[in-house]
Amino acid sequence: MGRFDFLRNLLVSPQLMVLEELRPENLLAVLGVATFCGFIIFLVYRFFNRGVLYSENFNLLILMITVVTAFIIITIGTNLVLTLGMVGALSIVRFRAAVKDPLDVGFLFWGVAAGLTSGARLFSVALIGTAFIAVIYIAFTIMKFDKRAFLLIVRYANDAESGVTEHMKKIRHKLKNKTVSAGYTELTMEVKVKRNNTDFIEPLKQTADNVVLVEYTGDYA
Repeated sequence: MGRFDFLRNLLVSPQLMVLEELRPENLLAVLGVATFCGFIIFLVYRFFNRGVLYSENFNLLILMITVVTAFIIITIGTNLVLTLGMVGALSIVRFRAAVKDPLDVGFLFWGVAAGLTSGARLFSVALIGTAFIAVIYIAFTIMKFDKRAFLLIVRYANDAESGVTEHMKKIRHKLKNKTVSAGYTELTMEVKVKRNNTDFIEPLKQTADNVVLVEYTGDYA
């Protein structure tokens, strides 16, 4: 065949534009597996999310991305014209929503990967891969569940510095910020709390003017 025989055949025989017939049972199987994988990701994010705030909308977005990605992939695999049109349409799409937690990006990629493998009809890969990632994530979450990072903010008068310093020697901490103003000092420290045990705050309350403990996820203002 010549170099342009393939294109000439497409023009002469439009039926060749259809790469594979999309049957209803195939579509239902793909969407069913994608929905099942997306639902597993939904449950993992719902019950084992380690972020400060849980977003129901973001979790639903992960489920939608899994199904929509599978729908796109199976469509691309059935028609050459739709493939070219889909590539052109997706090339002009711009997403500007900021994802603050890097772990959320991992969940998005997880949903896309499950959708891609489901749309390509690699059902075993989609199911085994989704289950494997879920087990790994849950295992690491459980191992670190009893020890969480917090920010300890202590504000005290300058004449109480010796007392605060003596109490802080008994606490394993990492200094994040120190602010000194007229007559007062404010310390921001990272501390590890096991099993929500906050008894170490009580001695500080006797010498400091204000003690605040907030969960620390890596970013703070």
